[in-house]
Order: sequence, then structure tokens, then C-alpha cells
Amino acid sequence: MPVPKQRHTKSRRNRRRSHHALKKQSFSVCPKCGEPILHHSVCSNCGVYSGKEIIDVMAKLNKKEKKKKQKEIATQEKEQGEQKSMNMEDLSKK
Repeated sequence: MPVPKQRHTKSRRNRRRSHHALKKQSFSVCPKCGEPILHHSVCSNCGVYSGKEIIDVMAKLNKKEKKKKQKEIATQEKEQGEQKSMNMEDLSKK
């Protein structure tokens, strides 16, 4: 078996491995449900991508989970409705 001709120093080894570090993942917020998701991927909570429903999440749930999910969606829509109640006159005031 061949053996290395020269010893690789710690600095050479570390410089080679400097690119092996994991990079921090950046998340975005789902526009429909507000859950954090990876960029360019379908939301696992509501199944929406780019404003369109890609996956029917309700079809995969059992009866208890469906009821819980529907209740959760209703409360989120209620909160979003209250936030959007501002009209143009209210927004233009300083």
C-alpha cells in the first residue's frame, strides 16, 4: 500500500476543511398561515406554494386532526381579518 510522502500539517488540513461547515438556513413566512418555511418549498402546514394550494392537507388527516386544523385556520383568518380592517384614511394619518 502506498504511504504519504510528506506529512500534512494541521493548518493545511484545517484550510482544506474550512468549506465543510454547515451554512445557516434562511426561512421565510408562509403568506397564508404564517408558519416558517424554507424558500421555494411547499408549506407543510397548509399545503400552499406561490399562492396556490398544491397539497390537500385536510385529506391526509384523521377526524380529530381535521377538526383541530379547521379550528386553527378559522382563528388565523379571524386575526388576519382584524389586522386588515384599516382603510386608506387611517393609513395616511401621521
